[in-house]
Amino acid sequence: MLENEKEELLKKRSLGKNAHQQTRHSEDVTHDEVNFSDPELIQGLRRYGLNAIMSRRLGIEREVPDSRDKICQQKHYPFNLPTASIIICFYNEEFNTLLRAVSSVVNLSPQHLLEEIILVDDMSEFDDLKDKLDYYLEIFRGKVKLIRNKKREGLIRSKMIGASRASGDILVFLDSHCEVNRVWLEPLLHAIAKDHKMVVCPIIDVINELTLDYMAAPIVRGAFDWNLNLRWDNVFAYELDGPEGPSTPIRSPAMTGGIFAINRHYFNELGQYDNGMDICGGENVELSLRIWMCGGQLFILPCSRVGYNSKALSQHRRANQSALSRNLLRVVHVWLDEYKGNFFLQRPSLTYVSCGNISERVELRKRLGCKSFQWYLDNIFPELEPFNTERKRKKNRF
Repeated sequence: MLENEKEELLKKRSLGKNAHQQTRHSEDVTHDEVNFSDPELIQGLRRYGLNAIMSRRLGIEREVPDSRDKICQQKHYPFNLPTASIIICFYNEEFNTLLRAVSSVVNLSPQHLLEEIILVDDMSEFDDLKDKLDYYLEIFRGKVKLIRNKKREGLIRSKMIGASRASGDILVFLDSHCEVNRVWLEPLLHAIAKDHKMVVCPIIDVINELTLDYMAAPIVRGAFDWNLNLRWDNVFAYELDGPEGPSTPIRSPAMTGGIFAINRHYFNELGQYDNGMDICGGENVELSLRIWMCGGQLFILPCSRVGYNSKALSQHRRANQSALSRNLLRVVHVWLDEYKGNFFLQRPSLTYVSCGNISERVELRKRLGCKSFQWYLDNIFPELEPFNTERKRKKNRF
């Protein structure tokens, strides 16, 4: 059975550009095919955080609707752009979901710009992510490199492991439960080609965890509250009033941690991730602050779209809370300056909790000549009001 499916996929892939046209469309797999009271569905939700029955029926390739604005669909990008290394880290991911992520990148990326796809397996336990995965990756004819961690490293360190093995000009980090859309890569590479200190993110569309329907998301910007929880804020209307309209790049105070692109040399120069952080959580806010405060820029590009499955009841939602708290404390003590009290007003139980040795990150901030958090509030994120309302801050909106 595996051999037959693999041969069929190899046959389709040998057809070149027409291969993607032969993959399944989302609407080809109706919701009536799945019994939502099926115990197998419940088991899949508990195991993977998504509808594994529907995922198997979709298979490892499908075509999703083009969610780009018409203005974006009419844009053209230079042929000669920097090359990209796509880094996807995973742990106990549902097999078809992971392969759809890889297939979407291969099918919808210009091959001359796609240097490689690097998969980092953080010691997955499921059998189908072992020999079966090795077998299926042969479909991609050497385009995909698989790194298997010797011990559990967590998402943050796994990303750094993947980045250390990359050879492309641009690092593009993707989650293992996402699917890219049409012409997703070129806008990211083009923006960074114009400014190597620009970090860019796509609009993150929604893949429903039950139906696996792909739905377009509105244009929003990344932000956070004093708990350092990521949130999505509406974009100011005037930002889309220019000649580029809904294709206008959006300056964003923060980003999600899983899906973004950055120049490989700039990533290293900027200090990569804080390797004192564990598992995941908080690294997105830390990197966002470091980008803005240390001379870079962070933009969301509406013409690049990537679908993301947020996963219900996922094991990743039950991440180690002590590790998350420690990660956030490292952000607070390195970057928030005199505003760290606002965090502790929200999380008083963490006031006297240790965050480990942060001397290297403090030294990195000095070496990079980073600005103050006051500057960040004044110039990048004035909407984040401190609890001390007596402090007057100018409202310099970009």
